[in-house]
Amino acid sequence: MIVRAIGDLLPSAVGVALSPVPIVAIVLMLGTPRARTTGTAFALGWIGGLSLAVVLVTLVSSGASSDDDPSTAVGWVKLILGGLCLASAIRTWKGRPGPGETAETPAWMAGLDAVAAGRAAILGAALAGVNPKNLALSVAAAASVGQAALSGAETAITLATFVILASASVAGPVVFFLLAPQRAAAPLNSLKDAMAAHNDVIMAVVLLVLGAKLAGDGLAIVGA
Repeated sequence: MIVRAIGDLLPSAVGVALSPVPIVAIVLMLGTPRARTTGTAFALGWIGGLSLAVVLVTLVSSGASSDDDPSTAVGWVKLILGGLCLASAIRTWKGRPGPGETAETPAWMAGLDAVAAGRAAILGAALAGVNPKNLALSVAAAASVGQAALSGAETAITLATFVILASASVAGPVVFFLLAPQRAAAPLNSLKDAMAAHNDVIMAVVLLVLGAKLAGDGLAIVGA
């Protein structure tokens, strides 16, 4: 049962991990003189913010689920979230830069070269836990956990697996930099440039795939 629950969480975890903005942010921080402290603080903030969000959503969804037919409620939740992801995918695709245009960098990224560790941690937590896409995917993950009827220990293991996988794209560059700072510079900069240049396209594709998966799962549950 726990293996199936973890399998159901994988698309949502990958969707969170493939967020270009935090990847670009962490690579920018790793290029500053205080890379070790700010990069580590950002990664820890991200992990903490995501953990708090998914735990809170799981608790709320568990308390609000219907005792009569919880699986139907889960189906509707997934169907609605799938529709929102598909709508967001269309909007993101339409808003992507045209040929020859340069993607705009968020204004808040301009000050990342001088950010302190405390602010880096807060920024990481906010990007992980307050981001609408991540919240939607956390809700989908929590719905899957609730449907699986796991024990307390199994729920904790499942949610921990979700957080680890979803944080790999942020924590991975930090670990790489800490272990081999000289070797990490070139590939991390290439990753940052690619993510920044194709941010909208990446997000549109991720949202499209996740939206189709969630909507399909929701229809299967509701129509059963």
